[in-house]
Amino acid sequence: MLNKNFIIICISSTIATFPPMAVVLLGGIITSQIMFKDSLATLPITLMIVGMALGAPFASRFMSIWGRKRGFLFSSILSFFALILCSISIYLEIFFIFALGNFLIGSSQAFIHQYRFAASESVKKEFIPRSISIILLLGVVSALLSSNFAEYFKDYFANHLFLGSYIFLSITGIIPFFIILFYEDKIANNDNSKFNIETIFKLLKNIKIIQSIVSAGLGYFIMAIIMTATPLHMHLVNKFTLFETSIVIQLHVIGMFLPSLFSGDLIKKFGNTNIIYTGVIILFLSIFINTFFDFYYSFMLGLLLLGIGWNFLFVSGSALLVVSYEEKDKFTAQGLNDFIVFSTQGIGSLSAGFLLYFSSWNVINLICIPLLIIIIMVSIFASNNS
Repeated sequence: MLNKNFIIICISSTIATFPPMAVVLLGGIITSQIMFKDSLATLPITLMIVGMALGAPFASRFMSIWGRKRGFLFSSILSFFALILCSISIYLEIFFIFALGNFLIGSSQAFIHQYRFAASESVKKEFIPRSISIILLLGVVSALLSSNFAEYFKDYFANHLFLGSYIFLSITGIIPFFIILFYEDKIANNDNSKFNIETIFKLLKNIKIIQSIVSAGLGYFIMAIIMTATPLHMHLVNKFTLFETSIVIQLHVIGMFLPSLFSGDLIKKFGNTNIIYTGVIILFLSIFINTFFDFYYSFMLGLLLLGIGWNFLFVSGSALLVVSYEEKDKFTAQGLNDFIVFSTQGIGSLSAGFLLYFSSWNVINLICIPLLIIIIMVSIFASNNS
């Protein structure tokens, strides 16, 4: 399974995913410092997700013409530029520049999310689930490194908190550029890769592709809406400390990525659909705990299970996608998939604060149940018609 391209992808993707971790950790704090409005605290992460969703079709189209290598090189330059913009905005205390920087971070991540597809193309078919799992597992390494680096450099410039963090991250943003230079790529450059209506309709007639998009997309929505609402509910409503809340979110992140140690092997042994069913059951259990229990350890367990359930749905959905399309349609399929998946993530994040303010924590959890039922129904239909 191990080869030169796969190792390059693993190292480069680990470093390339530093920026979004920083946005999640620091975006709200920096926004509050610049704008003095806590109500805008979730705007940076929302803009990043919007950038990912809008950039997904462009990233796939770019790579279909010029290849994976040039796409990843471009993403590294764009990430570096976005982080420099964020650094300038912190120094000048101009929120508009900070907002633009976060949107561009998301746009660069639309390319970087293609690493999982590049990894699957670098190994034999039987190793595809494991290759995707490894890329996700490295997200844990990225999260730990980026958060520690951000903390270490935050006071480097005494009068500008977190300026040092973003300057350091901008340096790490350009490192993948030099690593990817050693990646061996084949330029696709064929007319069949164009994003046209006929190709999209053809892909959407494939029930396995529908199953992969529904599983990953709705799984992302459920994860995003509950995850985003959790710190608000815990800290503002239940009055847990920021430290206690951060521990819960860290457990959730571990739940998201650590199962990648074995989820790929489970898919290989039991099949994508069975792991999708397992992910749905885990998410049902998470929702049950979140709805009927309201103490600290229930939040820890509920959010840990939320991460595990998401991992099973996302890894199995991604693995199912890459074996369900024709080679000539792969870039269109990947771009369509990522656009839908990250759009649902954005909708989930945007909806969390609104629903928590106008309804309740329990309502947020309960509205996810019909979505899980849809995943089950689509999977049953796909199994019966494959």
